Amino acid sequence: MALLFPMNISKFASFVITLLVIVVAGDCIRVICRMSPCPKANPPLPVETVFKLPAPLPIWPPGTGFATRFLSMEDLIVSEATDFEVVWRTRSGGPDNLGATFFEPSTTDNAAQGYKVLGYHSQPNNKPFTGRSVLAFDRYLRGNIKAPVDYINLWNSLSLEIDQDGIGFIWLPKCPDGYKALGHVVTNSTQKPSLDKIRCVKAELTEQCEHYKWIWGAEGFNVYTTRPRNRGTQAMGVHLGSFVAQVGGVMSDIACLKNTKSDLSAMPTLEQVKPLVEAYGPWVYFHSDEKYLPATAEWFFENGGLLYKQGDEANPVAILPDGSNLPQGGSDDGAYWLDLPQDSDARDRVERGDLAKAKAYVHVKPMFGATFTDIVIWMYYPFNGPATIKFKFLNIKLTRLGEHTGDWEHVTLRVNNFNGELQSIYLSEHSGGTWVDATDVEFHDRNKAAVYASKHGHAFYSKPGLVLNGKKGIGLRNDCEKSGLYLDTGFYYTLLSAEYLGTAIVEPLWINYSRKWGPRAAIYIQDEFEKIMKKIPKFLRSPFRNLFYTLPIKILEEEGPTSIKTKGSWYGEEI
Repeated sequence: MALLFPMNISKFASFVITLLVIVVAGDCIRVICRMSPCPKANPPLPVETVFKLPAPLPIWPPGTGFATRFLSMEDLIVSEATDFEVVWRTRSGGPDNLGATFFEPSTTDNAAQGYKVLGYHSQPNNKPFTGRSVLAFDRYLRGNIKAPVDYINLWNSLSLEIDQDGIGFIWLPKCPDGYKALGHVVTNSTQKPSLDKIRCVKAELTEQCEHYKWIWGAEGFNVYTTRPRNRGTQAMGVHLGSFVAQVGGVMSDIACLKNTKSDLSAMPTLEQVKPLVEAYGPWVYFHSDEKYLPATAEWFFENGGLLYKQGDEANPVAILPDGSNLPQGGSDDGAYWLDLPQDSDARDRVERGDLAKAKAYVHVKPMFGATFTDIVIWMYYPFNGPATIKFKFLNIKLTRLGEHTGDWEHVTLRVNNFNGELQSIYLSEHSGGTWVDATDVEFHDRNKAAVYASKHGHAFYSKPGLVLNGKKGIGLRNDCEKSGLYLDTGFYYTLLSAEYLGTAIVEPLWINYSRKWGPRAAIYIQDEFEKIMKKIPKFLRSPFRNLFYTLPIKILEEEGPTSIKTKGSWYGEEI
């Protein structure tokens, strides 16, 4: 379809509209410049290019409401704007000191007739345009949305000596009693905007929002993206694509929309989940010197995995191939744990995993009131190797610290249910992780992200090379490499769970084992530390001592992970 976006705009005496038609896959998005006077010619900014995925999206199998542009929320029907107008732009400050652009969502395209704007959109100029803004239609015309009664001018850029295209004015809607504002209006003149520019929403159809990522700011004024305060599979707050303004340290009272009836009709059906995983499942690259590769839980069971019970450690039990003799339910109480085979040769073989037999496990769940789908790609490693510390010109390989039996790592793909497009990915990194926008993803095969598993530790990163957990060139090494060792998780995978689909996917019994996937070994950190100290020059021992005891204890301990279903992200948001 056609996508319209402003080119560099010459200076004229009156309003100028410049359009550039670009053919892309997916929905038609049109962005128009509307400023008076029009800005002088400037070097192009990243935001002046519309982001698009490398390849056209698949034609999804028929379903209920997934990727249809329209989502039912019982009282409201919502859609996403595909037309945007540039209202005001600043060219300095913000991320990378490139400024930010403020957009008015439009309802002029035929499909959006009758839909109303809930909030204007803003984003930093340092990335391609990825604008999204939720529009709403009062399904039964019962007064669920209403125009504001007035506006409050929160801020303007008149007095700022900054590089800007025109003057920006930020307005907060004053809503009728019992209604909430979900966003701001932006203009480039002192005149109050029309009351028809935005709609307030009945308070009972909203919930609390919080500010999230910083967009831009100057002299006590800041703007941030918003997101629902409560997030998870059962939380029904909707991510709108709006922004919230902060003036003098006071955040505007902006709410989020709520899917009050918990309508899941926009979630993909089982038939749609499969092409989604195949379209977006990442390629995982392993370091060429990786000794401890992935396998599957079933492979671990079949190759001698053992179940231990507290108080009867001398009599471990062989785990059945399907894991059906693992204790079900309970909690991480230390009563049971898993371990490698006792035979040294078998133990060594299982530690190394089996890439040829490896598969990813896929968990699918609703997010942001079922307006997004999270596709969680879990990978199992029978063993996690020892850590390596970079200390000035030395690389100190630890002999045991960091080792543990069993390792679960994951990548989460966040897909927009309005159009089926990948929006971002989450990469688990040791005890935390990082969200990466689709604009920053390295795509390897059409729309498949390339992700890199660090040597021995298996933390995921978006680029190859060295990532250091530390500062000033000192810390824990995470070495990543694009080698010939890789796994296409969009091809080699098993659908593990999707609770919203009811009984459509039968979960394996081992998923309800809630204890450790490896023992907690008695490692004496001080002993290990002393061994290392003997290997490094005397003049470096004092600063190394200061570094060593700042390393995360989770990295230093040898302890198997808990079951993936007991992790907070299973039902909640990623950390």
